[in-house]
Amino acid sequence: MNFPTLKTERLTLRNILDTDIQFIFEGLSHPDVIKYYGVSYDSLEATQDQVQWYTELLEKKTGIWWALYDSDNNFVGAGGFNDVNAEHKKAEVGFWLLPQFWGKGYMSEAMPCICDYAFNEIGLHRIEGFVDHQNTNCKKAMNKLKFTLEGTMRDCEIKNGKYLSVDIYAKLKGE
Repeated sequence: MNFPTLKTERLTLRNILDTDIQFIFEGLSHPDVIKYYGVSYDSLEATQDQVQWYTELLEKKTGIWWALYDSDNNFVGAGGFNDVNAEHKKAEVGFWLLPQFWGKGYMSEAMPCICDYAFNEIGLHRIEGFVDHQNTNCKKAMNKLKFTLEGTMRDCEIKNGKYLSVDIYAKLKGE
């Protein structure tokens, strides 16, 4: 399968390559990015696990993630789907941006593009987003992107030895 490259007005979404590892490490080791994110790395070598995870999603057909590059060819972040469930036609969306690109509308630009791909090319009916209850910026973005808040799973995960609650958002095809 050829990896689908997607384009928006300001972004190119392409396959994550081994050469992106430095940027992935920069993002997934940055305290502001990992504050609400479920994965973090303390070395470039350890970050290879994440790059391998992106590859395995494709191989197992359980997801697809893109590297986001702006028009100046700067790595902006990554976004995509995992836990694709073909039987139930749903998947979980994930997204992270390097802090220097926050507040520039990149998530609002890329997310509809990847959701359209999921609905129209993968054949999904439902896209779910799980957001740390404390992550107000992400919750605002999910609302702006017309995801519906379906509820809060209280104290459902442990991070750094503390329970956290997770809000579940969803978008259905055609919404």
